[in-house]
Amino acid sequence: MRFKALAVTGLLALAGGPGPARADGPDAIFRKSTVWRALTPNDKLAVYGIDDPAVDGVACHYTVPEKGGVKGSLGLAEEVSDISLACRQVGPIRFREKFEQGDVVFSERRSLVFKKMQIVRGCDAKRNVLVYLVYSDRLIEGSPKNSTSTVPIMPWGTDPATPRCGEFVKG
Repeated sequence: MRFKALAVTGLLALAGGPGPARADGPDAIFRKSTVWRALTPNDKLAVYGIDDPAVDGVACHYTVPEKGGVKGSLGLAEEVSDISLACRQVGPIRFREKFEQGDVVFSERRSLVFKKMQIVRGCDAKRNVLVYLVYSDRLIEGSPKNSTSTVPIMPWGTDPATPRCGEFVKG
């Protein structure tokens, strides 16, 4: 039985499906079952957290549906595109590098080959707000399902310096 669990975990990791978090991957916060299945894993909603790799002080949380059943447990199910996103300032904001509008913050495969979820970042320079967008795309056709979250850049603690995101956008 232990061999079977290790084999399934290995297949899921290779397929890009749910499995142990990579060191640079998302942090699994919790999962909640939505569809009970008698003999195979349940369908779930899973909440994950990530830090913006180019902007210190910003964290995003997203929720994705995860298919259960035989296909889901083997990493073969194509996941739906219903993804929600919330990003917040969690500390003083520091830009590590310049970025382009629409730079990818995080991406993850949502099916064995055809679908990928992406979180991208932009800057509303007029309002000094970071804008995050999550969407999924497919090899043939994209998905119109998406979610947007904004992070107004505010002073943090006693540090009066508030960077302007427009100063860090390339171009």
